[in-house]
Amino acid sequence: MSDLLSDSRPLIGATRPAMTGPDTRDHVNPTTGQVQASVMIGGAAEIDAAARTAVAGQNAWQALGPERRRDCLLRLADLVEADTPRLLQIAARECGTPVSSNSSGLALSWIRYYAGWADKIEGTYSEPFGITGLAYARHEPIGVIGVIIPWNSPLVAISMTAILAMAAGNAVVLKPPTQTPFVALRFGELALEAGIPPGVLNIVPGDAEAGEALIAHPAVGKVSFTGGDIVAKAVMRTAAEHLKPVALELGGKSANLIFADADLDVAATMAATCSLVPLAGQGCVLPTRVYAQAAIFDEFVDRVRAQAQAFTLGDPLDPATVVGPVINEASAQRIIGVIERAKTESGGSLVAGGRRGQGALAAGSFVEPTVFAGVAHDSHLAREEVFGPVLSIVQFDNEADAVAMANDSRFGLGAYVHTRDLSRAHRVAAELEAGCVAVNGMLPMAANQPFGGVKQSGFGREGGRPGLEEFMQIKQVLLHLR
Repeated sequence: MSDLLSDSRPLIGATRPAMTGPDTRDHVNPTTGQVQASVMIGGAAEIDAAARTAVAGQNAWQALGPERRRDCLLRLADLVEADTPRLLQIAARECGTPVSSNSSGLALSWIRYYAGWADKIEGTYSEPFGITGLAYARHEPIGVIGVIIPWNSPLVAISMTAILAMAAGNAVVLKPPTQTPFVALRFGELALEAGIPPGVLNIVPGDAEAGEALIAHPAVGKVSFTGGDIVAKAVMRTAAEHLKPVALELGGKSANLIFADADLDVAATMAATCSLVPLAGQGCVLPTRVYAQAAIFDEFVDRVRAQAQAFTLGDPLDPATVVGPVINEASAQRIIGVIERAKTESGGSLVAGGRRGQGALAAGSFVEPTVFAGVAHDSHLAREEVFGPVLSIVQFDNEADAVAMANDSRFGLGAYVHTRDLSRAHRVAAELEAGCVAVNGMLPMAANQPFGGVKQSGFGREGGRPGLEEFMQIKQVLLHLR
């Protein structure tokens, strides 16, 4: 058992309490296929303790005042930066993220950006109709926020959700999944070290029982959920029973439109790298559904194939590794099943990858970066989120067809356009049904830009002022002047 993965007890306040009759599960290293730790599974009792602790923590957090909350969050960013080598080692072991990806840079930008917002929350003033007086609106924290994050990038997910809630003055009960509890627990320890009052950030690893208890708990004022649309529907059902607001950042099958006038060096590199490399393709906003115009289709496919075949698949602890394993064996088998089905049903041809890891990688949950070309737009491969290193390339004839196919999806998180025509770039961006559109490049997930989806990719925003407002409520005060 690695010392980095030795303690999976919840963090409630400033304590790591012993659990009464805990359910435990083996944690398998996705690189080796070997059991490397035991994960304690929190349930309703742990969620209740964390939520009650969060109420007191929020009062203490609010009492600090905005400038001290800002300083605490800035210290947290410094501690996360200093602890980056350890955090990367944990992530490589618990979910197979290559250390070369260094996701801490993105996380740090979000923490520092929202630390800067902590002392800049302002209300509004107006003169009310019908009376002599004044009115002002206070933008206040909701209280306790329940945050449920996915397993694919826990450090970034915490920084894009829990940190926003804390910057707005709330306390958080964070439920990481049982597959990846260790980065979140270490993050909670760093928050305490930064001087954030105990109870402001509580971490309870758990499964569906813990999630249900968190959503339903009377002390929790709002829930932020990041994950898939099927689980999101269960989240909404429970939240509806308690008339509780939710913010949802869900899945995607992001369309990437490559027009004939595009810079193919940029477009092919972006299509291959940004769909197959990050998190081994396990990302919601990755451009995994490519539409390439007929005039450049063959050349584009050749370029993408060459890049996909050059990616290094290997041990995530090796700095030379570009693509690590997927999260577990079940995911690897599911992805291979999608690939096998696509060989006969997608209408396209397998041009790169398509196999499990070979040789020394055979024991782990490795899937080769895989590309299918000439895929039918209405095929399962082109329409459903694979959540693995699998890219489909569809051919189109004209702009209208490309936009129509891109919009013919139940998802609407991200979309991408490659063209040198500025008018087309603006026109197509306006027509695409997506929460975020990037032209001639990848979405940078910048902290100062609102990020979120439409349709079944969710609602609510992370990033910028809109992200902060997700975790505030407005109180109107009316003062009569006599």
